[in-house]
Amino acid sequence: MADTPTPFPPRIRLGMVGGGEGAFIGAVHRIAARLDDHYTLVAGALSSTADKSLRSGAAIGLDRVYPDYETMAREEAGRPDGIEAVAIVTPNDQHAPAAEAFLKAGIHVICDKPVTTTLKDAKRLKALAQKHGRIFAVTHNYTGYPMVRHARRLVADGALGALRIVQVEYAQDWLTQRLEATGQKQAGWRSDPKRSGAGGCIGDIGTHAYNLAHFITGLTVQSLSAEVTSFVKGRVLDDNVQVMLRYAGGARGSLWASQVAPGHENGLRIRVYGDKAGLEWQQEHPNQLRFAPFGQPPQMLSRGTASASADAARVTRVPSGHPEGYLEGFATIYSEIAAAIRAARPGKKKRLDKAVTFPTIDDGILGMVFIETALKSSAKDGRWVAVKA
Repeated sequence: MADTPTPFPPRIRLGMVGGGEGAFIGAVHRIAARLDDHYTLVAGALSSTADKSLRSGAAIGLDRVYPDYETMAREEAGRPDGIEAVAIVTPNDQHAPAAEAFLKAGIHVICDKPVTTTLKDAKRLKALAQKHGRIFAVTHNYTGYPMVRHARRLVADGALGALRIVQVEYAQDWLTQRLEATGQKQAGWRSDPKRSGAGGCIGDIGTHAYNLAHFITGLTVQSLSAEVTSFVKGRVLDDNVQVMLRYAGGARGSLWASQVAPGHENGLRIRVYGDKAGLEWQQEHPNQLRFAPFGQPPQMLSRGTASASADAARVTRVPSGHPEGYLEGFATIYSEIAAAIRAARPGKKKRLDKAVTFPTIDDGILGMVFIETALKSSAKDGRWVAVKA
């Protein structure tokens, strides 16, 4: 008798808040959620107004479209076929209230970063997620790249030896001029402290750089010295940040994030050096990782080859030479979250694979600690400030 094929587990019913007309990141989340076939988008409150939400839902063929997230959370929680998880892809000021509504409704949350506009709100959301027993994931998507996973494994296995230096940067140029004054939507809310929070560039991309360094190295920052700058005349929030980092154990680091660096499109880059070797990874060339053992010729390791670790292989979709990039890295995060959601389904006793990893509310809290500590240091002319969660 032929073996009975293992049935594919039911797709996760996903909802979305935000991501409607004129939004960039909403479409990215929708593509990422579908790429590995783990989710079906079934409901949404896609805009801040009912009319725009309905139009946006119709444009993507969504059947259950709500005028606001409060209505959506309440009604979806009461349906036998209601959503299991919600993706929150709004401007930052709506992250906390939307997440709170869905956590209280017993729905898992997948939230864009930074997770909130204040550390206080982030800690409150963690308490709510714990109280209601729900997963709270944060989409620091760069942790999903295979060669980032490989870099993390190299550090964990001691291939670099004792870590000494961590240098991470995230440089863009799209806000080199005062784009927000033209009415451009993405620039507009990111430059508005009422919608973005106290951090501009530091929150938008600085938190990605900070998270990437933590994910790869596992090091804990003890104190930092920061200079946060708004170069463009009339801009309220920062567009450039330079930070020195002191890690527990003696390693030292630096972080530069800028959205006013002409010639840089999406220049996320990290270099880590230990007493045995160094490594370098760049987001714009994500399928390669430069590994340099001391006293030996540097090696260029490629995704999908025998040189990659099991950690990289398990999140690799296509053979070497077929590039994987931004959408696939994002999809890895969604797929890892899917594994956790399925393991948490009522009546299931499935053990979650220990290899599954994705950013959580704890990472969101670390990001908010970074923002608030860096702003405090900068306000004190770069004085060293202890990093305390």
